[in-house]
Amino acid sequence: MRKYLIPAAALIAITGGTVVIAQMPTSAPGTKDVAKVTGGAYTVDPGHTQVVFAYDHMGFTNNVGIFAGPSGTLTLDKANPSASKVSIELPIANLKTGVDALDEHLLKPDFFDAAKFPKASFVSTAVKAEGTGATITGNLTIKGVTKPVTLDAEFYGAGANPMNKKENIGFVATGTIKRSDFGLGAYVPVVGDTVELKIIAGFQK
Repeated sequence: MRKYLIPAAALIAITGGTVVIAQMPTSAPGTKDVAKVTGGAYTVDPGHTQVVFAYDHMGFTNNVGIFAGPSGTLTLDKANPSASKVSIELPIANLKTGVDALDEHLLKPDFFDAAKFPKASFVSTAVKAEGTGATITGNLTIKGVTKPVTLDAEFYGAGANPMNKKENIGFVATGTIKRSDFGLGAYVPVVGDTVELKIIAGFQK
């Protein structure tokens, strides 16, 4: 018995439907052109925002981990960038180092105590913009402890996302903190106290 394979597009056409084929752009839609930024209110893109942390392990290695899936907002004043504000909330349970046993340990009381303190947060208090960069000062809260932190941020790119047609904007920020300041000082100084942060921050309007 002969089998006939009819393309889905042909079946839709036969039944009177319309075929719409989405085409991806031939180049990256995001650019470093600040003219693409309109300003206003944005929300965190949780699928493309990550906090990477690095620390010294016994003087042997510089190990890293990552937090993902945050929520938050950005209010961007294009006319006066220094009046901009950002607020981020990070679920501690999303911590990943690639080592399951270490992830489990870091969520316990001697480190993050995630059952009692399930989220960390950062709320800006001042923004000093210069060119395509900015120094962002804010309050970082981890494990119920709030301390001032300064981040150096740099504009990465902006443009319309072809998937949802929304304006997207991205930044990369760096900074350092001492984990002992936040009640995370177990094993200092065998394991380094200073933690380097790299924040890949994506927002959409």
